[in-house]
Amino acid sequence: MSEKFRENPFRLAFGLMRLPKNADGSIDIPQVCEMTDHFIAAGGTYFDTAYVYDGGDSEKAFKAAVADRYPREAYTLATKLNAVLGATDEKSAKAEFQTSLERTGAGFFDYYLLHAMQRGTFRKYDEYGLWDYVKEQKAKGLIKHWGFSFHADPDLLEELLEKHPDAEFVQLQINYADWENPGVASRKNWEICKAHGKPVMIMEPVKGGILADPIPTVRAVFDSAGKDVSYASWALRFAAGLENIHAVLSGMSNLAQMDDNLKTMKDFRPLDEAEMELIHQAQAALDADKSIPCTACHYCTKGCPMEIPIPEIFNVINRRKGSPEFRTIREYGIVTNGRGTAGQCIACGQCEGACPQGLPIIELLRKCKEELEK
Repeated sequence: MSEKFRENPFRLAFGLMRLPKNADGSIDIPQVCEMTDHFIAAGGTYFDTAYVYDGGDSEKAFKAAVADRYPREAYTLATKLNAVLGATDEKSAKAEFQTSLERTGAGFFDYYLLHAMQRGTFRKYDEYGLWDYVKEQKAKGLIKHWGFSFHADPDLLEELLEKHPDAEFVQLQINYADWENPGVASRKNWEICKAHGKPVMIMEPVKGGILADPIPTVRAVFDSAGKDVSYASWALRFAAGLENIHAVLSGMSNLAQMDDNLKTMKDFRPLDEAEMELIHQAQAALDADKSIPCTACHYCTKGCPMEIPIPEIFNVINRRKGSPEFRTIREYGIVTNGRGTAGQCIACGQCEGACPQGLPIIELLRKCKEELEK
């Protein structure tokens, strides 16, 4: 890369996707300003937004709270170009860049991302020539570093990094709940980036707030440590303690959340061995919270004529508690990519004969189809 990443000793990043709102649904700019002041005073510099967040109001809020109030050297800014949600053709996709410059008032972007690569969207970025487009903007000095955010399977990540080796970083969903979740593949995707030498920006370290208010069995694990810290702090420390991490984005929605995250990250200390054991116990508690008691032995899949990844589909259903529907559907798309879907079950019954738990798999797949194939 032409300009090396500067060391980022303060890894917490202010994600601007879930900003505080007024009663009328508009963004609470005074509170965002106060949150920004606390963030920068603590040593934070990295702000993350996107063209599509809040219909563009997120980028405008950044201008009001940061660009209009602080010198350019006081912050770094990341925003994103979305070829599917924000555009209808190549011209409108490319126009997002200039619109983002105007909305944010930043003058240039420290980090610019092709947004939300998934199996169903990544070809649009090729079709519209957007990989070359962002490189052209970098050549003009309007982008310092460019990369992409990713929500898909490890095979696609390998494909994209091999096809675009000059991508400078990748933004991944990483948290302790999704570390071994096949529907997100946090660990595998992180390992791929590490092998390719690509720094990682972490999104969803508290899984959209789910790990800030976890299920009772997970709370009990962390409560047993007897430490006066929030549940969110455990999730943040897990994410920020990984190797090859440049920033950890937290979508904070009020000043209290900001101050709690700053308390965790200002004098950051990685999890020690005993604390990591608590994380493992929390992961086990999440795995045990099952509406479908599948043990993922995979006996059912060995003779499935439709090659349906039955345990992985059940895992998606089991993990949907507290998650928005779009995330559950996205995870389903990842685990069934290139394989059979729940709706393709032909009810041959071989899986039920092989299941040591005696699960009514055919009926369960039918219910999964109703919930996941909408």
